[in-house]
Amino acid sequence: MKLVPLGDRVVLKQLEAEEKTKSGIILTSQAQEKPQEAEVIAVGPGTEEVKMEVKNGDKVIYSKYAGTEVKLDGEEYIVVKQSDILAIVE
Repeated sequence: MKLVPLGDRVVLKQLEAEEKTKSGIILTSQAQEKPQEAEVIAVGPGTEEVKMEVKNGDKVIYSKYAGTEVKLDGEEYIVVKQSDILAIVE
């Protein structure tokens, strides 16, 4: 199955949470903060008012409480509006 976003929506796959702090302390899964960095999996066509500025494969930072979580074929995705994407990581 494949997710095809509509309008100005973008499908993201969240990057893995850090398992260690910079000082080397190993975090339990409950203590790990969900990263707000993700990879763009699919991009909608946009609308007359919104030109799509991200493309498949981009790494992005998105708003903390943005989007809808979707589970498909055992994988978890987040569907967000392009306006919820704050930056592209280069």
